[in-house]
Amino acid sequence: MEFLNIGFILQTFFSFLAIMNPIGNTPIFLSLVSNLPEADHRKVALIGVLTAFLIVLLFTLGGNLIFRLFGITLPAFRIAGGILVFMIARNLLRAKKSYQHHPTEEEIEEDIENIAITPLATPILAGPGTITTALSLVGRKSDPFTILMVIFIFGIVCLITYFCFIYGDLLTKKLRPSAIGVMTRLMGLILAVVAVQMIIEGTTDIILQISKKIAGV
Repeated sequence: MEFLNIGFILQTFFSFLAIMNPIGNTPIFLSLVSNLPEADHRKVALIGVLTAFLIVLLFTLGGNLIFRLFGITLPAFRIAGGILVFMIARNLLRAKKSYQHHPTEEEIEEDIENIAITPLATPILAGPGTITTALSLVGRKSDPFTILMVIFIFGIVCLITYFCFIYGDLLTKKLRPSAIGVMTRLMGLILAVVAVQMIIEGTTDIILQISKKIAGV
């Protein structure tokens, strides 16, 4: 049972940690709230993290319905998702901003709720890569325990992200830009491995399906 699989738990945790990248995204959060009163920083962080959690929760619970609605197969989704996640990982390894994670200047607004929901909650936290990772993880074995574990672990990563944001000033003072860059590259490496694994699993599933059709099974 995946619920009791330590390897699956660790992979899920580090997959979400890598793609959410709390430490790497903390300077971005601070730049978004720089023109807001300090008292509103916690509110923006809370709304942003909660919204990101709800977005991923919705896709995690409705994953199978989405697959059936659009006629998407899990192997195809894993391969496409793996490519997307790898693109994000590539930018993290080069310490560059990815289009999937970072908004344009036009998207940044002064209003608290607008900042918290867009661009903070999406696409920075719950972007295509995060949603793809969640759907791929639950898609392996869509039993209730696995889904519950994925949601629970994502909640933990959201909590870590929230604390990184609200203590962002202290964190950035303690960590040099070079240290944040090292952490970002490390998260990128982990994410690249996860992406390759997703592509391998998707390709393997497709080969098995073709083999069964040829064999007339």
